[in-house]
Amino acid sequence: MQEIRERLRAFYDSRIGLPIPDDGLVLDVGSGDKPSWRADVLLDRYPGDAYAGQRSGSGRTRVDRPLFDADASAMPFADGVFDYAICSHVLEHVTDPVGVVGELTRVAKAGYIEVPEAAAAKIVDFPSHLWWCRLDDSTQPPTLVLEAKQAASFDPEIDAYLRRAELADPVKRLIDSRHHHNVIALRWSGTQPVRTVGTHDPAFVERTVNSEAHHTRGTEALVARALTAALTYRKPRRRTPVRYDDVVRPELRRGDGALLEPRIYRFD
Repeated sequence: MQEIRERLRAFYDSRIGLPIPDDGLVLDVGSGDKPSWRADVLLDRYPGDAYAGQRSGSGRTRVDRPLFDADASAMPFADGVFDYAICSHVLEHVTDPVGVVGELTRVAKAGYIEVPEAAAAKIVDFPSHLWWCRLDDSTQPPTLVLEAKQAASFDPEIDAYLRRAELADPVKRLIDSRHHHNVIALRWSGTQPVRTVGTHDPAFVERTVNSEAHHTRGTEALVARALTAALTYRKPRRRTPVRYDDVVRPELRRGDGALLEPRIYRFD
């Protein structure tokens, strides 16, 4: 019972009880098929169905809000335009996590970052992850450290055994059942220190990005979505319309006063 309460509390703190004013403008980076309930604007570089394997749940990108198809390390948004930016389970997939964090802290005043913690990931990890993630508490605020992976698994022999014995999925489900223990959850304000360690073999990066086996927690994703819907039923969301020119970089502004719509925005 205590474990269930801890899991619900961690879920609420990371997904529901966000420190955002009712009229705050919120960005979700790497929103995929399950954007935050509170996000007003979405950003996803790979909204096409060809990349559905990297997601959980239905796999299809949700475009129920304005979605910008753009690189997270070069966002099309103006400086400090968002009150809060959410970036959950994205950094471990990208080749330039330092650039992404730099953009997060440029376009938003505060936010939330979540990544898999190295100790749990080294037991069973997703083939699409490029980094082992740790938190260095010797700095203030703590520094997010990402170490370049050199192979899909930490120990090839153990990985081969788990797959041969058909234990990989059960072990992963067991680890996921303690989700709040195997992630690094960071609330940042103003800045977030981050650094990388090591470099990637380009061939490894290509195999990882094109890997077929990605997030497949369909049932878990559906449960999380239902729980989110129940817990946010009466919670306020921003109602004020947002103009396109109010969020994009000055050089991208159109000057026509158009409001953002629930569709995909792309740039040449």
